[in-house]
Amino acid sequence: MDHPALHGHSHEHHTSASGESHGGYGAYGIGFALSVVLTVAAFYPVMVPGTLPHGWLEPTLAVLAIVQIVVHLMFFLHMSTASEQRWNVVAFGFAILVVFILIVGSLFIMHSMAEGMVDPDVPAVPTTGHSDMGSMKGM
Repeated sequence: MDHPALHGHSHEHHTSASGESHGGYGAYGIGFALSVVLTVAAFYPVMVPGTLPHGWLEPTLAVLAIVQIVVHLMFFLHMSTASEQRWNVVAFGFAILVVFILIVGSLFIMHSMAEGMVDPDVPAVPTTGHSDMGSMKGM
């Protein structure tokens, strides 16, 4: 017997102390269905070659990933543009900024390190046949 009075709340519509909505089973069901559809839509062109024209796979996957993120934010993390959610949105934006800085910084460092690497076509030891050992004979 699952009665709201037994555990203090109903499962139909969740509301936090500040009043923002946390949706019910219907919202979670819609979010889950959208997530499954978006996952299949991204998985299919990868697994079945020739589904998309040449050069469209990566942009399509990027767009589907962004839409998937938005669906998760809205239906599972309950982020919205409501005034009660302002600090959550600010914290999320700051987290995105930190991740962006980490990724761009890492790519910059890897690129700089790659430019500073020795060319594999140039030998590290001179191959002229002369050695500096002759000057050390007198020692």
